[in-house]
Amino acid sequence: MSKDWKAATKAVHAGTRRSQYGEVSEAIFLTQGFVYDSAEHAEQRFIASGEDEFIYARYGNPTVKMFEERIAALEGAEDAFATASGMAAVSGALTSMLRAGDHVVSARALFGSCLYVLEEILSRYGVEVTFVDGTDLAQWEAAIRPDTKAVFFESISNPTLEVVDIEAVSKLAHAKGALVLIDNVFATPVYSRAFSQGADVVIYSATKHIDGQGRALGGVILGSREFIRKTVEPYMKHTGGSMSPFTAWIMLKGLETIGLRVRAQTATALAVAQALEGHAGLEQTIYPGLGSHPQNPLVQAQMGAGGTVLALDIKGGKEVAFKVLNALQIGLISNNLGDTKTILTHPATTTHQRLPDAQKASLGITPGLVRVSIGLEDADDLIADFLQALDAAR
Repeated sequence: MSKDWKAATKAVHAGTRRSQYGEVSEAIFLTQGFVYDSAEHAEQRFIASGEDEFIYARYGNPTVKMFEERIAALEGAEDAFATASGMAAVSGALTSMLRAGDHVVSARALFGSCLYVLEEILSRYGVEVTFVDGTDLAQWEAAIRPDTKAVFFESISNPTLEVVDIEAVSKLAHAKGALVLIDNVFATPVYSRAFSQGADVVIYSATKHIDGQGRALGGVILGSREFIRKTVEPYMKHTGGSMSPFTAWIMLKGLETIGLRVRAQTATALAVAQALEGHAGLEQTIYPGLGSHPQNPLVQAQMGAGGTVLALDIKGGKEVAFKVLNALQIGLISNNLGDTKTILTHPATTTHQRLPDAQKASLGITPGLVRVSIGLEDADDLIADFLQALDAAR
């Protein structure tokens, strides 16, 4: 593969492995195990597997390897490990490198399952976690200690769309010897420059924009070859969080069109946000691509675009928010994002419902907040649908 290829070319061709049949579409190696020529060959492979040698699907598979190499090329990472889900990637990246007595600093604005991993699972096993306001660099600086092992944050938080300064936080972390782990789902590989901005490990839920069509769960951890193969791989292959070959094939197909889909969705998200900003039925329209977003200059410098997700804080709280959701004719009520279909979620009663009300309030998850993942529908149709739903709810 040419390192000079642009992202669109890498998304289609990087990592391709063709069998003796010369297939155009990548082959699905739907097998659990692999046959050895001899007992000696089996012994040698368990000692040190070659580039195209595999042992067991939980350890690696040709189709999965193609996906790992393609997403690594697209992201600018040395290596990648594909996982069974996005949360398998988050928990695997953190748990594989941490042990009792370690210290982690994390942004407090996180997806509900990420909060559970940090608050419940890691602390249960003796890892100390300090939470900070991810947008406040002074809090990061005060919290990161000489014994801090890692910092963790979502580059754009779910669901309130706060944006963390990757470069600035990375400098603070590296000055104390801590690794920087980023959940980069909302930025997507299309707008990500996380490694060049200082990230050590980048995590994606491939379930979202990488698949992009609501078909399969998946995740991926990206980083240095040493971190992926010496830290992540031993943990993941023994705990069973690996991606299936069929899922990897779906994700390969998704990568082929991710640039086209995400850029179209982002353009529509901006148009919808602009059309709804200032609407009488809304307390606030939150979209990183709007000039009114408090971190908009950072968004433009860090990503160059606002992404595919916006949030609407609807006047009247939960009751009116539910009326708006129920009145929509195009947008679907579900809890995924990054799909070709526009999807709406009420975080306070779904993805973040387990949080106490005070914690929801501190995170900005109001009773009227609705997360909107924009799909590939016509922008004018979506705008008209939102306007009629807001009018019907009032």
